[in-house]
Amino acid sequence: MPLPAVLLLGFIAGATIVLGMPLGRMRSTAPSLRTMLNAIAAGILLFIFWDVLAHAWEPIDTGLGDLHAGKGDMGAVLGLGLLFAAGLAVGLLGLTWYERWMVRRSGDEHLSPRRLALLIAVGIGLHNFAEGLAIGQSAASGELQLAIVLVIGFALHNATEGFGIVAPLAADVDEHGHRRIPSWAQLLLLALIGGGPTVLGTWVGTFFISDVVSVLFLTLAAGSILYVVLQMIGIGMRARRGDLVAYGVLIGLIAGFVTDAIVTAGGA
Repeated sequence: MPLPAVLLLGFIAGATIVLGMPLGRMRSTAPSLRTMLNAIAAGILLFIFWDVLAHAWEPIDTGLGDLHAGKGDMGAVLGLGLLFAAGLAVGLLGLTWYERWMVRRSGDEHLSPRRLALLIAVGIGLHNFAEGLAIGQSAASGELQLAIVLVIGFALHNATEGFGIVAPLAADVDEHGHRRIPSWAQLLLLALIGGGPTVLGTWVGTFFISDVVSVLFLTLAAGSILYVVLQMIGIGMRARRGDLVAYGVLIGLIAGFVTDAIVTAGGA
């Protein structure tokens, strides 16, 4: 399959992230609505965290099964396990240290909604790079039907991820309580950070297949997403509406699993 056609598949998978971006320009400032949107996004990200870790653990689980069957390599499995732990730690603790540095620098008690949206886009971008690797590897190995199914599945997932990125912006208000509306350019930049790595990963995936690269980027993404989920749940709890946080997280989780079920039913 020609490289431009493969890259087009990666672009389609990543581009649907823009579908959720217009929600970032909602003008409602109702506190309960902001809390609910934030919690739904946290639920979606919580599903993505589970999904990413499941894929990152897969080659390790396969290696352990091979060891049990007497045909595996203990060194390779141990190496992937250490990489799994290191990637998760760097993704989570790296953003924790970044937050502390930004708080000391700005004097604010918490990260601003715009910085939080940026961190979500970065975490999702790492995740989407790994998804692009899967598309590129499938196309390069001649499994075109699998590559197309993956594109459809990832495109559905990315449509919900766009909402996860912009949800914190609903709480971006000035000192007078007026909503700060992000520009279209800012929203498109967030979409590029979150969805663009899908194309890059697709390109890299056409050249080689590597469990090491996949585990590294997936665990970095998982650690980053876990940090963001903790931040978003903390924001919701500060609003003293634990009921809305619970409902929103549940809705987001169900939305993630329903999307995944549709993709699995389609053969991915």
